[in-house]
Amino acid sequence: MKTLMAAALATTTLAGSVTAEGHAITEFRIGLLGGENAQDRMNSNECLRAQTEELLGVETKLFAPADYNGVIQGLLGGTLDMAWLGASGYAAVFIQNPDAVEPVLVKINLDGSYGYHSIGFARKDSGVASLDDMQGKVFGFGDPNSTSGYLIPSIEIPQYKDGVSMETGKYFGEVKFTGGHEQTIVAVNNGDIDGGVTWADGQGNWEDGYNSGALRKAVDAGLVDMNDLVEIWRSKPIPEGPVVLRKDLPQEVKDKMIALVDGMYEADPECAYGMAAGESLGFDPINHDAYVSIIEARKAKSN
Repeated sequence: MKTLMAAALATTTLAGSVTAEGHAITEFRIGLLGGENAQDRMNSNECLRAQTEELLGVETKLFAPADYNGVIQGLLGGTLDMAWLGASGYAAVFIQNPDAVEPVLVKINLDGSYGYHSIGFARKDSGVASLDDMQGKVFGFGDPNSTSGYLIPSIEIPQYKDGVSMETGKYFGEVKFTGGHEQTIVAVNNGDIDGGVTWADGQGNWEDGYNSGALRKAVDAGLVDMNDLVEIWRSKPIPEGPVVLRKDLPQEVKDKMIALVDGMYEADPECAYGMAAGESLGFDPINHDAYVSIIEARKAKSN
């Protein structure tokens, strides 16, 4: 790690970096998307904050808004410099301002892929084994700006079974937004809702919460025992959301941050585990083209 830092710091110092407007950067701000409670998000990414501060030589701050929209608006308003977004979150930013951010990196699964799934789940003792058993019951989404927690299941679940609607009382007895992935998991586990959706890579063992994702984070945090839960639905593969950087950052700042996150798996596996919500091969380069289909899906959903 020290070798990586020394090499990066041997380049032009941040004090010589200026924005297009000619103002020196004095701090770096990282947005943390919702999905688990704010303190756990801060703890999982503290290593990234500390390493960024050392690398760039400016105060680095983490921001953990209550919902996805807080990060989206921060990026649109220029008050955040970096974030790991879901694909739908990136689509939301791009649709509103194509010049706000650029996708630069994506999390890579243990098999080399960069897809994941929206996972429908319920308590094993509820008698719900599939979406067919959810008619008339309470179904939970996470955040309206979540790809796996809303956008994709709201499109694919009606395709799974004729007559399924996302409106309360049309098929499900009630449809609720819990506020995030962790909230959905806890609500199902506690019996507050009968079923819901969250995200996982879908690889590895169910009892571990798969290799990475919200279920894995919940298991690691001791919130659930996966033996008490059962998978009832799985989406088609979804492109993993991108790490994005504010477009008008100085290029050298972008290059340093890309190199830091790209090399995190090799340099600091424990930090990479926290950032990636579980086991992964770290992060690899990605660009806008990977998210065109999600952008179009989001546009269609809003029409």
